[in-house]
Amino acid sequence: MIETWRWYGPDLDQITLDEVAQTGATGIVNALHEIPYGEIWPKDAIAARRRLIEQAGFTWSVVESLPIHERIKRSDGDLSQLFANYRQSMANLAAEGVQVICYNFMPVLDWTRTDLAAPLARGSGTCLRFEAFKMAAFEVHMLGREEAADDYLPDVLEQARSWFEASSQSARDALLHAIMSGLPGAFDRYDIAGLRHQLALYDGIGRDQIRANFKRFLTEIIPTAEELGLRMCVHPDDPPRDILGLPRVVSDAEDIAWILGAVESRANGLTLCTGSLGANPANDVPGITRRFADRIHFAHLRNVRKDRDGSFEEAAHLEGDTDMAAVIAALLEQETRRAASGRRDHQIPFRPDHGHEIASDIGRGTFPGYPLVGRLRGLAELRGVIEGLRHAQTHGLHHG
Repeated sequence: MIETWRWYGPDLDQITLDEVAQTGATGIVNALHEIPYGEIWPKDAIAARRRLIEQAGFTWSVVESLPIHERIKRSDGDLSQLFANYRQSMANLAAEGVQVICYNFMPVLDWTRTDLAAPLARGSGTCLRFEAFKMAAFEVHMLGREEAADDYLPDVLEQARSWFEASSQSARDALLHAIMSGLPGAFDRYDIAGLRHQLALYDGIGRDQIRANFKRFLTEIIPTAEELGLRMCVHPDDPPRDILGLPRVVSDAEDIAWILGAVESRANGLTLCTGSLGANPANDVPGITRRFADRIHFAHLRNVRKDRDGSFEEAAHLEGDTDMAAVIAALLEQETRRAASGRRDHQIPFRPDHGHEIASDIGRGTFPGYPLVGRLRGLAELRGVIEGLRHAQTHGLHHG
């Protein structure tokens, strides 16, 4: 497995490449976040970013993300130029040696949290949290989406009403800010009116239509990926449930099977995000890993701790509800199968996803979920599991 680190680039990330080098990671996960959605990523900009990464001693292992314009997700109007631009960006990336492209098909919002600095049970650190009653308060009372009441338990709705009635304007503003913070590369940060407008553009678009639009996207770009030797890998929905009344179609094993079957190709693959999938109590994350292992091109390894009401928070990487050792064992077994078949690309890049804000991270102002020390702790823990499992594979569990 290839250790990588998500870095937002020289103009956005407060963490330097020299600091990343100290983590031991060898690959960088990066994107040209400064380019508006739907525009072509120019060859010279890609080449300049590659040189910057390589001069610091890294490989640009994965692009995360090459974003999909909202019009494609809605199938809104003539999309020929948007698809052409996307394919050209793919070609420009391939020309600079990038082979793995992570993307998502989440309408309007990417990952969604209600708290960016929820206190940890021990110490003064913080974590990301999705609080069901706060999300209900946002949907029902701030957005005025009354039909959202059908999406929450009665006691959650009562908590939402109580919180909203007692909340200050600054608390409501902080909630909006938290929900918008999952869009680090986007140019748009919506206020309430702007978000209502974006949601209205999806009126009448249900799950079947979103799936049809997704299949059209795959039909348009996977043949190009095959020609260029690229591996596309969709990121699961985060959280894996409908949000704001918008259908989400990458939330469980059935969704993943449909996507990978929509266009049968090794180039049409999955980003395994153990945290996103792990937030759904019905998801067997190690089982999903084993089932789709041959199409996993990239992995986000993190853990979550779930509550009965649909809330969850980021746990330490080896804590929480997902058996991380079982997931990693399945990935290592897949690498062994790939190597035995003669594949040169048998190693799976992974990164330690969302870390806790601890120690010198506190107050530094890094991207929510992307501190230095918290992710370094996660990487060290994951590295230990990987090396332990490799040793067991090579030498057996018992020594004579």
